Amino acid sequence: MIAVPLAPQHKKNRGYNQAELLAKPLAWLLNIPFASDAVRRIKQTGSQVGKNAVQRKANVENAFVANPEQVSGKCVLLVDDIATTCATLNECSKALINAGASQVFAVTLARAILSQDSLDQLKILGFQPNAQPTLSGG
Repeated sequence: MIAVPLAPQHKKNRGYNQAELLAKPLAWLLNIPFASDAVRRIKQTGSQVGKNAVQRKANVENAFVANPEQVSGKCVLLVDDIATTCATLNECSKALINAGASQVFAVTLARAILSQDSLDQLKILGFQPNAQPTLSGG
């Protein structure tokens, strides 16, 4: 289990990472390892608050790098506090996959309700915000 990391300056100012505060007890409850340093934020990003979907995607693009030694071949549960457009989760997931994670699942405490304009922007970016998850396997 991995929490979406804050930029170092944001964590210093706030004093904690809210996603980490959610992830640690969840990892304990599920009896799975928590890796606090498996993903790092390598780009200082501004707040996502007040940005539209296109701006949010650009703001966090290439903002994360994952440690292959910790994630290669592993199924990762990524934890964040809130999903608005999922831009942060998407970019963090890309870093994990690029580092060799076999699968990435995400969980958040809350999901924002988006306006029709935001939904339209997400569709332009290639996201399917109302898509139902699919199950495969045997």
